[in-house]
Amino acid sequence: MEPPDARATARPAPRLLWLALLLAAHPGSQAKVHVSVPPLVEVMQGKPVTLDCTPLENPDHFVLEWFLTDRSGTRHRLASVERQGSQLQGTVHDFRGRSPPYQLDSQGRLVLPQAQVGDERDYVCVLRAGAAGTTEATAKLRVFAIPETTEVIPNRGTLSVMEELAQEIATCSSRNGNPAPWITWYRNGQLLDVPMEVNSEGYMTSRTVREASGLQSLTSTLYLRPRKLDREASFHCAAHYSLPLGNQGRLDSSPFHLTLHYPTEHVRFWVGSPSTTEGWVREGDSIQLLCQGDGSPSPEYTFFRLQDKQEKVLTINLEGNLTLVGVNRSQSGTYGCRVEDYDAAEEVQLTKTLELRVAYLDPLELSTGEELSVLLNSSRTAVNCSAPGLPAPTLRWTKDSVPLGDGPTLSLSPVTFDSAGTYVCEASMSTVPFLSRVRSFKLLVQGSPELRAEEMEPKAEGGWTEGDEVRLTCSARGHPEPELTWSQLGGRPAEPVLGGQGWVSSSLTLKVTSALGREGVACEASNPHGRVSHVFHFGTVAPQTAQAGVAVMAVAVSVGLLLLVVAAFYCMRRKGRPGCCRRREKGSPPPGEPELSHSGSQRPEQKGLLVGGSSGGARGGSGGFGDEVSEGLGPLVTGTCRSTS
Repeated sequence: MEPPDARATARPAPRLLWLALLLAAHPGSQAKVHVSVPPLVEVMQGKPVTLDCTPLENPDHFVLEWFLTDRSGTRHRLASVERQGSQLQGTVHDFRGRSPPYQLDSQGRLVLPQAQVGDERDYVCVLRAGAAGTTEATAKLRVFAIPETTEVIPNRGTLSVMEELAQEIATCSSRNGNPAPWITWYRNGQLLDVPMEVNSEGYMTSRTVREASGLQSLTSTLYLRPRKLDREASFHCAAHYSLPLGNQGRLDSSPFHLTLHYPTEHVRFWVGSPSTTEGWVREGDSIQLLCQGDGSPSPEYTFFRLQDKQEKVLTINLEGNLTLVGVNRSQSGTYGCRVEDYDAAEEVQLTKTLELRVAYLDPLELSTGEELSVLLNSSRTAVNCSAPGLPAPTLRWTKDSVPLGDGPTLSLSPVTFDSAGTYVCEASMSTVPFLSRVRSFKLLVQGSPELRAEEMEPKAEGGWTEGDEVRLTCSARGHPEPELTWSQLGGRPAEPVLGGQGWVSSSLTLKVTSALGREGVACEASNPHGRVSHVFHFGTVAPQTAQAGVAVMAVAVSVGLLLLVVAAFYCMRRKGRPGCCRRREKGSPPPGEPELSHSGSQRPEQKGLLVGGSSGGARGGSGGFGDEVSEGLGPLVTGTCRSTS
């Protein structure tokens, strides 16, 4: 459009100006409107995408059209939008077989629901603004798809390291991605830098396939010349794919190993458990001879034994082991193992030998039987212990778990009763654990008994007294076992002493008497070799009579005091009766006259309690009860009581 004052300022123009005006009026002339369209739009497969085409000048009237450019460059109109004032009217003209179809939103933008790989095209936005001109812009749509899980198919055959050319290792596939992924190979986690060109050391090939869905799949095959070091190597592949905004993703396959064929280079041959570090095995054990070559696949093993420099084949197997059940000493000798590998180099030693040493220990032999009897105080008594075995065993003597010495000979000098007991000879081998034997004998010491006396002291101090009880104990030992007897009856039978070395003990409990004090008590131990005795002496034994007299006197005094009390009581009751318990004095009433008591009365129950030696009331007589009372009372009572009835 021309500015408003164009006509007012118009002047005759030269031909060139008119030509420019004519060109401006032509439909293909330079546009005076512009649109904003993103040149590249990226979206993940299945996600919606919106293509925006916005006029920058915002004219009042325009027509906006969307075109799809196919692979040949031909444009196909998809939709159009017309603006009249503030109203927008849009129409979709061609769906191009897309499902779901193209859409226009309220702002005239082209919407592609659920982006597909087939949508990856150039989309052209054409803006026609009448006199303002026409302009267009292109948006390139890229659709990304993450491929499926990476799969690897290794070569399950046996690959020989002796081949001089690269062999197929595995094939790796990455399917249904967009754009096409690329594949890399790894050994023990390290990237394998192999070229695409064929060579004898290693290379890889790749092939890309476009699926019917429009997605792309890639297959890569790895070729390598395997080495023996690859026998334990872990291989895998990884597919790399592109994402929007320049990002990348990676999907690794599962690891795999190769089965390789390589010749034997080293052979090992050894004795398996149970064995010692010195190579000894115990007689009677079951052992294994193990042979191992480092070739693959596992070679054949031949086990043999050398006898008179000749090989005696024992077994042939693929496991590389020979079991000997319950070996015996006759199986000691040289054993061999040979690996049957015909691909091995000539300089490789395929045969190995070892020396099998079977340790044994026979039952021990003693120069004496299970019992040895010697005389007391014997000298130079020796016992020998022999232990046939291989390797030579170590001998040790013990008694009651107390070490006595090492070596085959046990010397006993001098022999005492303490020497009696059980002696043990133990044979062992430090180089062969748990291989040992024991043998024991019992030493009996013949001799006259040995006696030991023990006397229980009395509890009272100051010596022994008749009637004291005492317990006497005698202990003896010897062989044969001594018999213990007492000079007094009552001795208990002899019994072994707990924890004693051959001691027996007997005890006697009795009461001490003067006769025992003079004679003593004898304890005697005897056996066929002799007898020995011990006499228990008590010394002076205090008699029991002195103490008895004191006791009798005490009883008499007590009885006399009791009688006096009774007499006094009686006299008090009889006061007031004539002639009863009265003292005869000068000027006293004549005999026979009653004397009144101070109380002036007399109880009837007091009559006739005390009477003289006769019914006639004799006086001055001796031996009567009244006389004893008078003597007991002294001056208080000098007369006798007589009856007043």
